Amino acid sequence: MAPGSPRRPTLADVARRAEMSPAAVSLILNNRPGSRLSAEAVERVRAAAAELGYRPNPAAQSLRSGKTRTIGFVSDQVTLTRYASAMIGGVLESARMLGHTVLMSETGRGGGLAEAVEEMVDRRVDGLLIGLMAARLIEVPPIPEQLPLVLVNGASQEEHPCVLPAERSAGEAVVRHLVERRHRRIGVLGELPDELTVPAASVTIRDRFAGISAQLARARLAPVRVEVPAWSPEVGYDFGGRLLDGHPELTAIIAANDNVAFGVYQAAAARGLRVPDDVSIVSFDDEELAAYLRPGLTTARLPYGQMGRLGVEMLLGDRPAGCERLAMPLIERGSVRSL
Repeated sequence: MAPGSPRRPTLADVARRAEMSPAAVSLILNNRPGSRLSAEAVERVRAAAAELGYRPNPAAQSLRSGKTRTIGFVSDQVTLTRYASAMIGGVLESARMLGHTVLMSETGRGGGLAEAVEEMVDRRVDGLLIGLMAARLIEVPPIPEQLPLVLVNGASQEEHPCVLPAERSAGEAVVRHLVERRHRRIGVLGELPDELTVPAASVTIRDRFAGISAQLARARLAPVRVEVPAWSPEVGYDFGGRLLDGHPELTAIIAANDNVAFGVYQAAAARGLRVPDDVSIVSFDDEELAAYLRPGLTTARLPYGQMGRLGVEMLLGDRPAGCERLAMPLIERGSVRSL
């Protein structure tokens, strides 16, 4: 401590101010059960601590409890994208509310998960979150048996507890939104064979399209389906243009994600078609640009922030093991009209 700087109040200072023993003060401030101390004593100690500005020493608490009150968060992409920042924000918010701090590490797309996990274990975190920007199946490296672990927006071969978006319900909601507005001639643009069949690429996109198909079947509709090689605005422009040219009867297009939808917007404009007057467009993910298109894009939002918060609650709480699925709310903007 620098000369002349104020000394940090100690538990002994609180005991003197409250005129109680340090042992009794410790029982109260650490919320230990069975102390049999009166309510008046508890109030006196807490008032003394507040007056002095006393804060427990985390290092001392860790030595006594064997807990560091930290959790490790390892991600494949801790960057300032909206998705990553939303997940990180959710993790930090929930951890703060539960009295924990967060250590972060990024593996990048080239691997490094085992090294990042080992670093977190070496720092004696109380639990470990692995967060992914794309919901895929991964192999988790060995961790101590007693260390809790939750995957956020991903799943593991070892079937660790996880949080995933409820993609099937989102697919159903998107179709229902169109059907309720009396659309019957619908195109589905953007199915990716690998994403549907390879868990290492995605464990949820299959559900997205299963929901679309199930709801279309309930409505007794036979859509025009177009597979694509990738999800990008360029692909949306190219394949969306082919869809519009080959099927001018379509009144609505379901794009596989917002990037594909951005390209469809441009393809429609290039043909003199207006959204939604001539063709309605609906999508998934809720990229930041979706709100800035004119008209704004109606899309099912991936709940990255909520997934981060729930992951921490599962890690530190009493939730049963398993996989929780969070709803993807449909964000209604101006890209769909009623017929």
